[in-house]
Amino acid sequence: MTAPKKPIADLALEFGLKPEEYAIILDRLGREPNEVELGVFSVMWSEHCSYKSSRKHLRKFPVTGPRVICGPGENAGVVDIGDGQACIFKMESHNHPSYIEPYQGAATGVGGIMRDVFTMGARPVALLNALRFGSPEHPKTRRLVAGVVSGIGGYGNCVGVPTVAGETNFHSGYDGNILVNAMCVGLADADKIFYSAAPEPGLPVVYFGSKTGRDGIHGATMASAEFDEASDEKRPTVQVGDPFAEKLLIEATLELMGLGAVAAIQDMGAAGLTSSSVEMAGKGGLGIALDLDAVPQRETGMSAYEMMLSESQERMLAILKPGREQDAYDVFRKWGLDAAVIGVTTDTGRIVLTHKGQVVCDLPLAPLSDDAPLYDRPWTEPVKQKVLTPADVPAPTDWRKAVLTLLGCPDGASKRWLWEQYDRHVMADTLADSATAADAGIVRVHGTNKALAVTSDCTPRYVEADPYEGGKQAVAEAYRNLSAVGADPIAITDNLNFGNPERPEIMGQIVRAIDGMAEACRELDFPVVSGNVSLYNETNGKAIPPTPTVGAVGLLADSTKRAGFGGLKAGQVLALLGETRGALGASLYLREVLGREDGAPPPVDLKAERAAAGVVRGLIVSGTLHVVHDLSDGGLAVAAAEMALASGVGIGLSNPTDVPDHAFYFGEDQARYLVAVNHDQLDLLDEACTAAAVPYEVIGEAGGCELALRGKADEITAIDLDDLRATHEGWMPAFMNAPV
Repeated sequence: MTAPKKPIADLALEFGLKPEEYAIILDRLGREPNEVELGVFSVMWSEHCSYKSSRKHLRKFPVTGPRVICGPGENAGVVDIGDGQACIFKMESHNHPSYIEPYQGAATGVGGIMRDVFTMGARPVALLNALRFGSPEHPKTRRLVAGVVSGIGGYGNCVGVPTVAGETNFHSGYDGNILVNAMCVGLADADKIFYSAAPEPGLPVVYFGSKTGRDGIHGATMASAEFDEASDEKRPTVQVGDPFAEKLLIEATLELMGLGAVAAIQDMGAAGLTSSSVEMAGKGGLGIALDLDAVPQRETGMSAYEMMLSESQERMLAILKPGREQDAYDVFRKWGLDAAVIGVTTDTGRIVLTHKGQVVCDLPLAPLSDDAPLYDRPWTEPVKQKVLTPADVPAPTDWRKAVLTLLGCPDGASKRWLWEQYDRHVMADTLADSATAADAGIVRVHGTNKALAVTSDCTPRYVEADPYEGGKQAVAEAYRNLSAVGADPIAITDNLNFGNPERPEIMGQIVRAIDGMAEACRELDFPVVSGNVSLYNETNGKAIPPTPTVGAVGLLADSTKRAGFGGLKAGQVLALLGETRGALGASLYLREVLGREDGAPPPVDLKAERAAAGVVRGLIVSGTLHVVHDLSDGGLAVAAAEMALASGVGIGLSNPTDVPDHAFYFGEDQARYLVAVNHDQLDLLDEACTAAAVPYEVIGEAGGCELALRGKADEITAIDLDDLRATHEGWMPAFMNAPV
């Protein structure tokens, strides 16, 4: 006996639509939608697709600049890198799927972000990832790490795009909701960028790629909801990826574009065929009619609802120029891809779907996109943490133990175990990657002497302590990392990961973090050209730490003029650029050594950031600086240890300031760099810093086989590099290989 169908209003709740949203649908249509139509509304109005809680605030971002070709609103951002070339890049989240099914969740996150880039005409040349896992003591953490890392490597390595940079953190705040943010960078000719807006009615709509299955149905809706005890039951909403199909799809798409047959194109990502068709027609101010019987299907008996909401991977939707169908079929046949003309653009302003000879959906497009709900959610100002002075934070009782703790804690330890599973040199243009001692990944622009520098950055503990300053710092650190390798920062993409925006305290985090990021982008001339918002990252009402991740791209006009933090030579002088005040609030020292998570984060002086970065870039380009490391987690002590380990040369440092020793070595003041120069280059360093009004101190010299930290009175500690290395390299393998 067939179970009775649920009332449409009840289904609306199941599909994630609130009663007031369902009431709007009834008002716009003047009737009750059917199940297919309701499904279309539910995914298009999901937080994941509509940004209904954040759009108002995202408008604060600067999105234009002298190098910006295309800002937010398309599949990815596009910037001019000179010589008729463009860089196309974006970052997106696959958080919920990766928690439920870590391998496929992470793998399809990589595949999806690559499609955002090559659908605009770019060949992907670099991948990055920003990963946040729960406490190492949590019973799920090790399995999640193993699955996510395998998924990223398994997909990216097979497609043949190098994974060159990223970051990985551990904190109990992510126990119930890990974050997997994936970024892709591609290259294209600046005059051959492809967009998604349908240009005119009467053009054929062609589906190509893999067949449609039942995987990933309502994935966008699932990504817009909190987790609870039943989250494992959502496994069917996680897509399944095929990297070999993706490689074929890349080649076929770029070849079809090269033939001049494409009028508009869109990948099928979140919400699959629904979002791609709605967005293409909606952006063009047109309509679209699809015959779902023509959709290539890998499962029998698929309903219209299943086909429209499936998020099966490796699929594209293109609108062809008149009469170019045969050209398209020839390309797809060559690459072994399924393809079919499934519809036509119209002038109706509606999406009309037919299945088995019946019209199963007939909706106006405007309510699905332009008229989607837009919320100005109430928010409360985040509670300010107390500013901690050095006197408020005790010095370590055991300096050696403190330094080793910072170098060997989950956030500070080497992630070699992780990035060795990624192919970092495929395509043969990688100049710096995770294995290279550099603050950003560097990829040569093929066939030229130019290179792109790429990084991803966020310090969640800063954002949690003060979303405004933490938002500024995420942008500033990305700017600093690009500058530390000698690249001119161009633009950023972002991935805003937060909890439930319906809670005023969470919405306050979102608003103030965006405010801080927007201010930093304006002051640093560092526009936002693309991005993603991932909300409802919480389980049973407990939100993740606010994590607005910044992905950034910079340009090296001459790739031979670059820096890293390896290559230090005995006898070189160490100098600290930037002002040290000893900021210890929300620091890694405070958390890992003293077991405290309190205090205001270090303030970010954007003028100081700009000035110091300009000095560093200028000295790298002039050939004065080759060894540079920005200061971040763990402060000077950690930066010096990493530089010594990367170079195999010891470092001796002294504290020439009025700042107490523990605040000098472990403070996390911003806008600072540790640099190495030859003695005869000190005058050049002095001239550059003086001209830019950037303070600096000569603090030590390279040599020997240990890290020696001296205080105001005498030596505080000296640690052999072998001991540092064993601690730094040891934590991750021990954690991942420990007996169950």
